[in-house]
Amino acid sequence: MISAQVWADAQRLWDFQQMGHDVRPCSVAIGLGSHDLGVADTTADLYHRGMMPLIVFTGATSRTTRDRMPRGEAEHYRARAVELGVPTDAILVESRAQNTGENIRFSRQLLEERRAPISSALLISKPYEERRAYATACKLWPEVEWLSASTPMSLTEYVDSIGDAHLVIDMLAGAQQRLMIYPRHGFMIQQHVPDDVVAAYKRLRDAGFTSRLVSDTAESK
Repeated sequence: MISAQVWADAQRLWDFQQMGHDVRPCSVAIGLGSHDLGVADTTADLYHRGMMPLIVFTGATSRTTRDRMPRGEAEHYRARAVELGVPTDAILVESRAQNTGENIRFSRQLLEERRAPISSALLISKPYEERRAYATACKLWPEVEWLSASTPMSLTEYVDSIGDAHLVIDMLAGAQQRLMIYPRHGFMIQQHVPDDVVAAYKRLRDAGFTSRLVSDTAESK
């Protein structure tokens, strides 16, 4: 049973991770691979709304996706988008990346090899990773104007779609931890994290939502 305090803390992290950007037309969309095909669905919807002429789907496989997406996350995303009516010549596939930093670096390399002129990009991720993905992209490709987007849905709706509340809260805690510790390692830009968000994260960590945390001896207690 998930307590009311845990739900409240998870909701605070969920709200903070949402960037609230107004989506508008960009040079390209980069869909970040994961277990969530909703990223491909949202990317296809934005394409049909005329928000970008070109899509890069990026991602290899992980322990979470190797059984469900044996051809690689980006390949499964591409297939899903084509099913939803996106033309194949509007999609590039980057199938090596195994983390968010590699998603950005390898996508940039692919676009530069294609000589695609990029001044702005829609970064499409899972809803609880908008801010983390944005901070990473701004660090690794600062010349581009970045906008974050994800499937519009509530925390409750997302938990229902995944079917595992504990896993979702674990992933929220992991995303929040990285947002706080990765800037000092040079992996992303520094962003202000309100005190109540830090407190919510620490309560979730201390309550045992730790399966997606990374080791960091400098993390404050």
